[in-house]
Parts: sequence; structure tokens; C-alpha cells
Amino acid sequence: MLHDSRSITANEYEKEVTVEGWAQEVRNLGGISFLILRDRYGVVQITAPKKKITPEVMQTITSLARESVVRVTGTVKQSAQVKSGYEIIPSTVIVTGAAQTPLPMGVVDKVDVEAETRFNHRYMDLRKPEVRAVFEIKSLTMRLIDEYLADNGFVEVFTPKLVASGAEGGSTLFKVDYFGKQAYLAQSPQLYKQMLMSTGLDRVFEIGPAFRAEPSDTARHVSEFISFDGEMAHIDSQSDVMAMIEGCTQFVISEVKERGGWALQALGREVVVPKAPYPVVSYEKAIGLVQGAGFKIELGEDLGTEGEKLLGDLMAQDGYEMYWIAEYPEAAKPFYIMEKEGTPYSYSFDLDYKGQEISSGGQREHRYDRLVQRMEKMGLDPRSFEFYLNAFAYGMPSHGGWGLGVERMVQKMLGLSNIRETILFPRDRNRLVP
Repeated sequence: MLHDSRSITANEYEKEVTVEGWAQEVRNLGGISFLILRDRYGVVQITAPKKKITPEVMQTITSLARESVVRVTGTVKQSAQVKSGYEIIPSTVIVTGAAQTPLPMGVVDKVDVEAETRFNHRYMDLRKPEVRAVFEIKSLTMRLIDEYLADNGFVEVFTPKLVASGAEGGSTLFKVDYFGKQAYLAQSPQLYKQMLMSTGLDRVFEIGPAFRAEPSDTARHVSEFISFDGEMAHIDSQSDVMAMIEGCTQFVISEVKERGGWALQALGREVVVPKAPYPVVSYEKAIGLVQGAGFKIELGEDLGTEGEKLLGDLMAQDGYEMYWIAEYPEAAKPFYIMEKEGTPYSYSFDLDYKGQEISSGGQREHRYDRLVQRMEKMGLDPRSFEFYLNAFAYGMPSHGGWGLGVERMVQKMLGLSNIRETILFPRDRNRLVP
């Protein structure tokens, strides 16, 4: 049985164990050599006194190329000189995966490496504990979402990623050839999760990939990302949906802080649980707030990246990292959002986290005739959405839902500068490999 740096305790002292990892550092001091072996959870010191090991073992250690994969069997010895409290005196050392030299980039070297180099050699970049820890936290985040939604009666679903039409218009759709027909990569599961509201599966969620053909080169936009989408029926208002998201985000962030353990330590980051309840700022008020701070914007316009950042700074002054912006102009929202009758606004919301939108949603238009009217008003042909509209024609309950960018949430939670740091192999308009 293999041990790792985390599983070796005082119970293993004076016992034989086998460990495997990457050769992070080799030091040969003549009469004694040291091999620092790195695994997923940390490092193990292999101490090789010349008088206590075979010449073959010493030769293998001293000739190792850094980042080679090595399997070591030896005796665990207590040591006050080693940070972990123990070292291993090796009896056998086997190189299971030799590394070529020179390395394309360093792993533990204190040298700055450009982002392009890091992403070109992501397999090396991810050997860095602080880089890999982001994905431990991301994985934990998604498990916690599952846990919270299941506890609240939601069913996890999986909708098509090859679709015949887009949920939010055609300008950001990736076209693909589907057996001679034109199809698209899904922007979101929006239309399908709404259709499910007519089935009796009245609370559904999905965590899966989404695709946006946006030619953006910003720190917050990518072409492929993980979206956490939910939909719930029999609601009284969009406040029901907002309460569900707020409960989920608070649970996730609190539990990441509680369970993040060594991954947060490797990152050197502390997670701060947002102040709750999250304040609700109307779109109209949000415009007024940023205008009052000197930002040039008119009612009806999108806050944009700079407006969102400024609003985030203003909300932070009152101690709020997480807050709602509600009731956007209906003209700015997709056809499936319900209009607020008698006003130019809609039953919609964004959830912003430290000055960046991480989630959007609202109450949906569930009435067939009005949904068709709204489509036509936005220049869409209802006949192209017949598969979707049919679900509304035979008894559709009131419902609402959301989409939340998992990577954006992780980015803001961990205080990372670029969303690409939260994606194993980022995709943007300049990057298709690796």
C-alpha cells in the first residue's frame, strides 16, 4: 500500500512504508544525500546516509533529474530537524518516470513565469501546490452545491450541449455541423430547464459546460466555462429564487472556509464569509449611486465592467461583498424574463460579488401568449422555438431560476486576478490548445 505525505503519522515510525512522487530537489553532501519527494499533499524528505544504504540506491538518488517520478521504500524515522517530524531512510529507490532536461518551466523555482508559458505547459504548472489547490477548492465548491441543492429538494439533470437554437440570441453562439444540419454549442440549459418545470420535476439544477462566442480578452471572460443553473416552480416572486441562491452561496463559502484545510493553506488565502442578508439594490438606484460617485452613465445603459467595480467599492464601504442588483430594464433582458407591468423594468436580478456579476436570473414569463408576444417584441420567430413553447401550452406553473458562473465565484472567493486561474485548460479566442 502506498503512503503519502499526509498519511504518515507517528504510528508509522520505525516501520517500512512506500511513497511515490516527483523529485522536487536533490542535494548531495558527500557522506549523505537528501531527496525531497513531492506528492499531492506535501513533501517527504528521503534521507540517504552513505553508510546505511546501498551504492545502487545512492547512485539512483544522486543522478536523478528533477521532476522525475520516483517510488521509494524505506523506514520512517522520527526527526526533529525535519518540518514534518519524520524522514525516510530508503532501502529501494525506483525511477518510474524519468524527466527530460531541461524542464520547460520550473515548479518550485522562485522565478516569475509568464502566463502564456504557464498555460502552454499546464501539466507542469499544475504541479505547483498553490496552483493545484485552486482546483481542490473548485471541486469542493461543486460538491457543496450538490449537497445544498439535494437537501433542498432539487433533482440534478443534464441537458443537451448540442442545440438547434440559442437561449440568448445568435451573436454569441458557436456553430457546428450536425450531420449536415446547422447546430450550436449550448450557451446555457435555459430553455430545457424551463421545459422541465411543466413535468413535475419542479426543482432542478445542472452543473455543466456552457459556451459563449464572445471575442473578449478580459480577466473575467472565457469561451467555455462551468455554469451552475437552477430552476424552481410554484414560486410567488423572484424573491423565492434569490433566497435559494443566497442560501446556497452562503453555505458554500462558509463550508469552503471550514473544510478547505490544506488547500487554502497552500494558497495562502483566507476565505471571508459575506455579510448577510445580501442587500437588494434596484437597477435604478445602482445607476444613481455610481452617477453620484462621478461615473458617466445614463438610465437604461448597462453598468459594464467599470460601473460594476465602482458599485462594488461603494457596497464594500457598508461591509457588503455580496449584493443583488434587481429589476433591470426589460429591453436589456432575454425574452423569457417576465416584464414588470406598467414599467420599463423586469423581474430580474444579478448577484454581484466584490464588484463582479457571478449570477443572473429572475422570474420567467410562464404564460404562453405573453411569452410569444415577448419573443415577437424582441425580433424572434416563435416558430423557431416551437419545441420550447409547446411545454407552455399545456399548463406551465409560475417559475424562476438562475445561472451562476462557478469559476467566477471561485475566483472572487479566493481573490484571484484572472478567471483563467480557475480553469484547468482555458479556452478563449486565442487559445485552443492544450
